[in-house]
Amino acid sequence: MQETQTEAIAAADPDIHELAQAAKARAPKEAAALLAEYPAATIAAVLQALPPALTQDVLAELPGGLVDGIVHVAPPEIVAQWRTNQPYAQGTIGRMMAPVRAVFQSQMTVRETIEQLRPLVRNAFITYGYVTDDAGKMLGIITMRDLLFADEQAPLESIMLRNAFSLTPDLPLADAMKLVLDRHYPVYPVCDDNGVLLGLIRGQTLFEEQAFEITAQVGSMVGVEKEERLATPLKSSFKFRHPWLQINLATAFVAGAVVAIFQDTVDRLVILALFLPVLAGQSGNTGCQALAVTLRGMTLGELKAGMERALVIKEASLGALNGAFTGLVAALGMFIVASYQHNPDALLLSLVVWIALVGSCVASGISGAMVPLTLKRFGFDPATASSIFLTTATDVVSMGLLLGLATLLI
Repeated sequence: MQETQTEAIAAADPDIHELAQAAKARAPKEAAALLAEYPAATIAAVLQALPPALTQDVLAELPGGLVDGIVHVAPPEIVAQWRTNQPYAQGTIGRMMAPVRAVFQSQMTVRETIEQLRPLVRNAFITYGYVTDDAGKMLGIITMRDLLFADEQAPLESIMLRNAFSLTPDLPLADAMKLVLDRHYPVYPVCDDNGVLLGLIRGQTLFEEQAFEITAQVGSMVGVEKEERLATPLKSSFKFRHPWLQINLATAFVAGAVVAIFQDTVDRLVILALFLPVLAGQSGNTGCQALAVTLRGMTLGELKAGMERALVIKEASLGALNGAFTGLVAALGMFIVASYQHNPDALLLSLVVWIALVGSCVASGISGAMVPLTLKRFGFDPATASSIFLTTATDVVSMGLLLGLATLLI
């Protein structure tokens, strides 16, 4: 586990811990509003118990005068780390770094190192020691086990682990997760391009951030912002969600316009109205499957450059296969209903349903792959309201095909 003051803060003042938990359950803007009611010393203690990335976001939302007060009362090494993290973009490793505490020189002996560690371990849980040169470049890592069993007079350079794995601060979280997936170290050092040790990041922090990104992705698909939490105030939640619902309403009018174009066909063949939701639901589910697989592949880095065409062809083929087999059941349902109503075009209506379902499933499979790819190409989050755009495409195509084919053939 990485060095952290969270446990010490909680033990010293349970109220600080409770306040930190309340802040973690809120978006940065709401967390800042909550903390702004407390003295600077209390806020400084709470910020030390928050994930580093959230700390940066909260500091950015606090008034400048209050931030100056917080910086004045916070420990110098914590302030230094805040300033180190600040320039890095959201979602990068540099934004999530914690300060390095156990830093030693290579010429130090084991005995000297242990003496320096004694006061450090009283305030922080330290897993590794880091050996650097005069310029701060990381030379190696010292484990507690090596310190325990090594000769007291042995220099650190003789027992340190050289060429240790490290992350770079500008590395996006998703790329970092790919690198650490098969390592499972409790703590990862973060170094710049010159090998200078900048900070640390714990494995738990990486997985917590990734878990948040994955859970937020589900909400993003239907227009729920990543910042919204259970504790988000009603007004803020309304502001987050309502614009996307207006967009969804506008796209629903598009689907409604398709039905209006074929109003005469619907009036003449009322039975088609029974199967409009069937096609919309089936093609929509097909599209959601393609969308989920595409987003998963993009998140895990499985979708490499040049694979987009193959992905779209695969999803179109799956749509055709699934549409063909589910279309047989839907066509049989249409034939039974039409025959029961003594409709002379029962067989032709069944054919229309089958063709429309195959075509709409193909289109929804293509849309499920293309929507996130298109959003990413234009610089947007691939998951952002993707379900809204997908639903529009599947509704328009499925209803248009069913009513259009019925108009042409019957």
